[in-house]
Amino acid sequence: MHLVDVTMFHAPASGGVRTYLGAKHRCLADAADVRTSLLVPGAERDALGDCHTLPALRLPLGQGYRFPLRRRPWREAIERLAPDLIEAGDPYVTAWSALDAGQRLGVPVVGFYHSDLPRLMGDRFGRIVERRLQAYVADLYGRFDSVMAPCRAMAERLEDWGVPDVRVQSLGVDLDTFHPGRADEGLRASLELPDSTRLLVFAGRNSREKHVDFLLEVMQRLGSNYRLLLMGPGMPTRVPANVTSVPRCCDRHEVARALASADAMLHAGTRETFGLVALEAMASGIPVVGARAGALIENVPLGGGMLCNPLDPADMARAVEELFLNDVAASGRHARRYVERRFGWQAVIDDLLVHYTGLSRQAVDTAWSRHG
Repeated sequence: MHLVDVTMFHAPASGGVRTYLGAKHRCLADAADVRTSLLVPGAERDALGDCHTLPALRLPLGQGYRFPLRRRPWREAIERLAPDLIEAGDPYVTAWSALDAGQRLGVPVVGFYHSDLPRLMGDRFGRIVERRLQAYVADLYGRFDSVMAPCRAMAERLEDWGVPDVRVQSLGVDLDTFHPGRADEGLRASLELPDSTRLLVFAGRNSREKHVDFLLEVMQRLGSNYRLLLMGPGMPTRVPANVTSVPRCCDRHEVARALASADAMLHAGTRETFGLVALEAMASGIPVVGARAGALIENVPLGGGMLCNPLDPADMARAVEELFLNDVAASGRHARRYVERRFGWQAVIDDLLVHYTGLSRQAVDTAWSRHG
């Protein structure tokens, strides 16, 4: 089987989608009779190993993302790769190109709904825009041979809009990279933290839906006994005295070191479709204090952290203080065990491969019946 992944959600500062694709291609590299290719936007047409790029418009203030404008070059590029199965990882031009190519090649096309486009745009432009985008998403994803979403809440939203039989396909965590053994006492020393200070951390892009501004309000309420380490592109530099900002793209090993060295993670995001960084924090052996919203409801277990009212700095500060009234280290161990049981990448991708194989066999059977 030759699998081709195509998406615009692939940039130096991109998060969960790029992590998913990288892990999938690594896990399938040694699978028998499986070949993988990746087609993503770039500055120019190029190919390096199994990664192929086509030129696309660089988005202003888009943190490195590029937006394809024309379907035909992407369809033709997919056709040249001659896949047995195509997976589209965004709801824009590349998705339509994947459907066009799949129709011409006679192969199944999977749509992975990674990002809740209607809600994200509705937050910015209002309910009318949100409703129109819901109709657009329903029309687009109703055309795929299989639709996947990274959490049950997202799958149910798609089904409510009229997309049938959505498969919940969780992402995974690199359990070796994100591990309690990555803890480094030198991190606290570099921050000049007294032993009694609780170190909190958040890593990610400073995008609107992450609500980093609320984390700053939380820290103002918590005071000097707590320190928050913010890591990621676009993070604010004017912050309270008990916040340290690292406003740049941090590699996964740097993030893993920070997570394992911290006492807990803070996550105010309300539009998470999986919340990968929260799972990485738990894999690193620390509990998560997060908003009771989106995928965090499903993926932060009882005993592995605390959830609070969304967009409520006072309630999040209360949750942090309550967390530290209990055995935080025990919560972190429980969180690690939870992720080990459910989110190791190899198990996640093995299950996904079974799904791909079933789709490919179904496509072959359908082709035989038409010609029989």
